[in-house]
Amino acid sequence: MQNGFHPTSYKAAWWLPGAHPQTVWGRAQRSKTLVAMRREALPTPDGDELLIDHLDAPSAENAPRVILLHGLEGSSYSVYMQGMMQLAQARGWAATAVNFRSCARLPDNLTYMIPNNRPRMYHSGETTDMDHVFRTFRAREPERPLFAVGVSLGGNALLKWLGEHAGENLLRGAATLSVPYDLGAGSKHLETPVGRFYLRNFLKTLIPKAVRCAKTFPEAAARIDVAATERSETFWTFDDAATGPLHGFKDAREYYTLCSSIHFVGRIDTPTLCISAADDPFLPRRVLGEVEQAKSNAVRLLITPNGGHVGFVAGPRPKYARYWAEETALAWLAHLAG
Repeated sequence: MQNGFHPTSYKAAWWLPGAHPQTVWGRAQRSKTLVAMRREALPTPDGDELLIDHLDAPSAENAPRVILLHGLEGSSYSVYMQGMMQLAQARGWAATAVNFRSCARLPDNLTYMIPNNRPRMYHSGETTDMDHVFRTFRAREPERPLFAVGVSLGGNALLKWLGEHAGENLLRGAATLSVPYDLGAGSKHLETPVGRFYLRNFLKTLIPKAVRCAKTFPEAAARIDVAATERSETFWTFDDAATGPLHGFKDAREYYTLCSSIHFVGRIDTPTLCISAADDPFLPRRVLGEVEQAKSNAVRLLITPNGGHVGFVAGPRPKYARYWAEETALAWLAHLAG
């Protein structure tokens, strides 16, 4: 691999065959509270706040900090976020998990998502909040190496941000897991009987949040089609009725076109490792080939034959399960840190 980094090869757990078992295993079996975190309410330029959760480095002031960005309807308590924080802790690093707007959980009630104070939520191409976080930590800790890892939706937004801010060198390196590089293709790919299993789980929380936003803020009510939102059974119909218009896009098509990271990977000049599985149920396999053709030389696309979506479970049996993609992402950043 470029820059002398040679990851271990991924061998899927024999007891967890197939993309869908790999995808759902972690949510059902992994702990959501592996590390103790310190919460900060970071004010935003538009008068809201981001709730971010810190794992403080135990010793060296200049130990690297990794900013972690979760996936759709995730939070700092998502199992992969906790897993990577634990890996950072083992290295003596600092870590900060960013909760996207409307996604932060209460420590004693992980099913409740804390609403925000402005008529907006978050989406796959929203980069202003992460830009605010990156610049905040670059100013606070100018000597500390700063990295970022984005998962799924968070990875798409991170790659978009890296393309938008090429040449600024705010981050020393980045990694992504299971990015839906082409949002339109990914949305269509989930419109299958199996895909709708995942859709239902996302929409059961997305729809009430969008409706609540419309009922709370007159500006949001003027943009969101509440009736169409409540009827939504696909990402396309939800994004067409709510996500797109709420955040300034004409419709779902414009949102997907302008926010898909496949259009930004060619501009990236920060060393970035992108990990995906060819059997990811959230994305057509052909898109990965298109990303390989579109990316810049700073981006390494690491594709495994299997692993599902944010799965990549390995190990001889469940008791000794390991999460290869998370380990590989942190090993990549450690390589860059030197």
